[in-house]
Amino acid sequence: MRVKNLASTILARSARALVADWPAAYGVTPLLLETLVDPARFEGTCYRAANWIVVGTTTGRGRGDRHHRAVRVPKRVFLYPLVPDAAPRLRGH
Repeated sequence: MRVKNLASTILARSARALVADWPAAYGVTPLLLETLVDPARFEGTCYRAANWIVVGTTTGRGRGDRHHRAVRVPKRVFLYPLVPDAAPRLRGH
């Protein structure tokens, strides 16, 4: 079996499954998805094709950085809103 636009199809199915399953498992409804892409290795083409939004680049410091130094490769940040009003809801409006 061949699936046209396989990466976009997988991303869309995963998002739908997450929206359905997350509230039952964790008691909250997600408003958006986030992923990080290493631009030295990948362009993020499948995310762009699936309408994910590029919002910027990380500093490369990592989650456990205690010395405020970039030791990792900066990543490109992509977001995918799961609800139309995700931005105002996250801002508390």
